[in-house]
Amino acid sequence: MMINPQAVLKFRRIGILTIFAVYIVILMGGIVRASGAGMGCPDWPTCFGQWIPPTEEAQLPANYHEIYAQRGYENTQFNRVKTWTEYSNRLVGVSIGFLIFLTAWSSRVYLKTDKTIFYLSLSSFFLVSFQGWLGANVVASNLKPLMITIHMLLALVIVALLIYTIARSQRDFLSQINTGLLPSKFKAVLIAAMVMTLLQIGMGTQVREAVDFLSQTHIDRQYWREDFPVIFYIHRSFSSLILFTNAWLVWRIYKNIGKQTLFYRTGLTLILLVITAILAGMSLDRLAVPAFVQPIHLLMANLIFGAQFFLYCCLSYAAKKSA
Repeated sequence: MMINPQAVLKFRRIGILTIFAVYIVILMGGIVRASGAGMGCPDWPTCFGQWIPPTEEAQLPANYHEIYAQRGYENTQFNRVKTWTEYSNRLVGVSIGFLIFLTAWSSRVYLKTDKTIFYLSLSSFFLVSFQGWLGANVVASNLKPLMITIHMLLALVIVALLIYTIARSQRDFLSQINTGLLPSKFKAVLIAAMVMTLLQIGMGTQVREAVDFLSQTHIDRQYWREDFPVIFYIHRSFSSLILFTNAWLVWRIYKNIGKQTLFYRTGLTLILLVITAILAGMSLDRLAVPAFVQPIHLLMANLIFGAQFFLYCCLSYAAKKSA
């Protein structure tokens, strides 16, 4: 059955835009956490009880400290920069809701040819809705580290689901990629690389929690490294294994895949992301954990997994032709 090509193109464009928007949310979340702006808005969905946050403390009730202390938030202090940083994060999050709805709505074109695409898009919509609810609970928990970590990992799941959905919708195009010259163990190594990336992200969240604790002690940043837990050194050393594993994958792609293919370009992007993430990690280690590098490091890790997962999707569809 023929599908309206314009409708297919619209679905793909909206889906890709949604994926990029989710990554922007991840970056914004990293900025919020690194800047300590997580409680810039101590309530949800309003901010200091207003739909548009105040710009000056004078716009708040004189007893707002007591009001929020009664709600369980101690030492609530208005900070215009932190408030608007957190509020901007929320606005971007709302845009994800609209985009994911449009993605699910436009996926109706596949109802008669591949219902799985529609149901995957619908699942993404419900996950984003759950993510919004979870975000509210992150604020309500007064930024408990475990809640923040779950919130971030769910974003990773949403991205993976969207990537698979878009890849599935383009499986006829992806099946044209000739992967027959790749080593037989390439797919297994790629899966191992994805698992290592997830482990690295998991260890990174533990390091992040340690950094959050140190930031609350008011110790100067240059002394934080002295109190890092053992997991930090494992996390740092593990990056070498990740670099070598991904370098092997990209080298095989470089040698055996057509230079004009999306698979090849994604491979090159992957190694650039890995190198950037490692350089960002080194600067965090050697430059007293500069706040502006933290969200970049987090974003690179998430992009690495996204690139790896897309390669896996491509390989799965291409292998059907190349086997």
